[in-house]
Formats: sequence, C-alpha cells, structure tokens
Amino acid sequence: MAGSLASAQRHLLATQKNPCVASAGGLLCHTEIFFVWQSLMIDVRRHSHTATAAYHDLITLLLDEAVSEIRGKPMLRRRGERGYWYDRYRIGTDIKERYLGEDSENLRRRVERHEELKAEREGRSRERIRLVRLLRSERFLGADGPTGSLMSAMARTGLFRLGGVLVGTNAFRQYEGELAIRLRMDQAAMTDDIDIASFERLSLALEDHVDPGLEDVFRDFDFAPVPGLAPADVWRWRQGNGGALVEFLTPSFREDEGIRPLGALGVSAQSLHHLNFLIADPVHAALVYRDGVLIRIPRPERFAIHKLIVADRRKDGPDSLKARKDLMQVGILVSVLSEDRPGDLKEAYEDALSRGPAWRHRIEASLARRPDIAGVLETL
Repeated sequence: MAGSLASAQRHLLATQKNPCVASAGGLLCHTEIFFVWQSLMIDVRRHSHTATAAYHDLITLLLDEAVSEIRGKPMLRRRGERGYWYDRYRIGTDIKERYLGEDSENLRRRVERHEELKAEREGRSRERIRLVRLLRSERFLGADGPTGSLMSAMARTGLFRLGGVLVGTNAFRQYEGELAIRLRMDQAAMTDDIDIASFERLSLALEDHVDPGLEDVFRDFDFAPVPGLAPADVWRWRQGNGGALVEFLTPSFREDEGIRPLGALGVSAQSLHHLNFLIADPVHAALVYRDGVLIRIPRPERFAIHKLIVADRRKDGPDSLKARKDLMQVGILVSVLSEDRPGDLKEAYEDALSRGPAWRHRIEASLARRPDIAGVLETL
C-alpha cells in the first residue's frame, strides 16, 4: 500500500535534528508529519506482477506495430538539436512523407528492424489479443465500447502519432497500467468526455496531418461541432443530444486564452495557461480495447502537480465539484508516486514552483485545502 507507515518512520528518523519543516499549510513537526502520512494512506490496491508485465509487453508490441507500417524508406530530419523520423514513399508520381516520431534510441532500433517487424505482424496481432484478454481477466478497467471505438478511430487517423496527448479524467484512468494500480469505480471517476491536447508549434512543424480528417471521424460517430464565437474555429464536438464531448486544448503562451489552430490535427483548440507543463514529454500508454490501442498520456507526476493548479482554477463556480475530483486524483497519484517514484514527483513539484508567483499561488492554494498532500510533497 502506498504512503506506508515505514516511509513515515524513515522520514522521522532522518529529521531528528530538524523537528519541523515548512509546508503550504504552515509548519509540520514530527508528530504532525506522522499523521499526515497516515491520512494519505489512500486505499490503493496493486495489480499483480503478471498484469503489470502484460501491460508493458502490450505497449512494446504496439510500438513495434507502429513502425511495421513503414511503406517506403525511413528518413531522419534534423531541426536544431532534435531529430524526427519520417516514412518517405511514392504514390504514382507524388512523394509522400509520413511522420513516425521524434528520434530516440528505441525508435532508431525499431526503424532499423522495420522489415523484420513487418514480417512478424500476424504473430504480434495474436499476442496482443492474448495480452488484452489476460488484462481483462486481471480486472483492468479498460475502455467501454463507445469510448474505445472512438479512441481507436482517432488513433488510426494519426492523432497521437502527430502530437496529440490524452488529458483529463480519461488520461487519469490510464495510470492503472502505468503505475500498476487497481482503481475502484469511484476512484476512476467515469466520464464520456475526451480531452486531447497538443502544442500548436509542434503541430505546424511536423508537416504532416491526420488522415482521414477528424471531422469525418466525428461525423461517423454522430458528433456535431459545438458552435463558438467564430464558426470556422471549431474546438469542441458533441455527440447526439447532450452526449459525449470531445475537446481540443493547447498551451497558451500569451496573456489571453484564445482559440488557436492545430495544423497537423486539422482542428482548432482552446488555449490554456499552465498546459505546457502537463503535456511536456508525454509517455505512451495502451488503451485496453480489442487488441490494444497505442495512445499518449502525460507523465503521472506532471498530471498530479498540474491538477493542483486546475483545482484552484475550478474551486469557485460551476466546476467546484470537479475541483474536489481533481484533488482526489492528486491524492491517489501522490500516494503512489511518493513511494514508487519520489524523485520524479519531487522534480515535477519543484519545477512547477520555480515557474513564478502565479504558479506558486495556485499550487499553494490547493495544498492549503489538502494539508495531507502538502505534507508528503514537502517531505520528499
């Protein structure tokens, strides 16, 4: 169980010469810290080692599958200090380039083996089906039919390959696999809404685009554009009468939070402050649906700290109930990460605090409402 008593005792022994530490809620001394750890002992159950291994094997197979779809010759392009891989192929007299991903050691090894990976597709498909079946038997929540089918269709367009990152509650549910935690139904906080975020500049720089267009996909699923101030700048689609909502978001680097274009995705997006922190350096995840769907989600430590900011933005007004859900998710992630990845959590927390007084104000305001979380973060 995360937030263990042993961790609290280790901390107390380590701070014998410094009986109190500062936190967003004031000073926390030995006895107070001890009870902070106890109060954050959230009921987080763990998946088995078998399920954890199966989940990560599924991601590996999905990454192999993505590279096995190369049709022509892989080509590495350099932009400054970064490299980007493309699949360069010919259709008739036209030369096409399909974006594969940012250069990394893992992608480079797969690109070198792409012919071999292509020959293994049939066996890989059977193994993915087996792994998803195993994960369901291990009581992974997975995706429901409507959400899974829509996410799968969006992934086939290249949305996640071209910089899209799943955020919001549906992203939180994916930490079941990333962190090997067995979420209860109340902790999973089910929602039909899907939020996708991407960087505007990345979307323009890739020189590739989704195919087919997302508007065509949404039309097939009975989604219609939600009217906005400018009819051409559509960033939300609603299904049927009051059904699921799909929203596109992008970081704002200006004073205002206006509507911005996402060229590679062929949609507009609502820009938001602080979102750049959330979606920097995302990780791959496997949506447990059919034979698995490769998506991208924020790093869990960044998700947790960003939710502190979001919760403060929502604490007043119609979204106040969502603010409580935000802090519940923070509590679960901090409880797990403080045990499993304390260095990552500490680095993300300090990074956010270093970004200026506006960031610190939001974070500290939320931590004042949850001194148990504040105590854990301050004692990392």
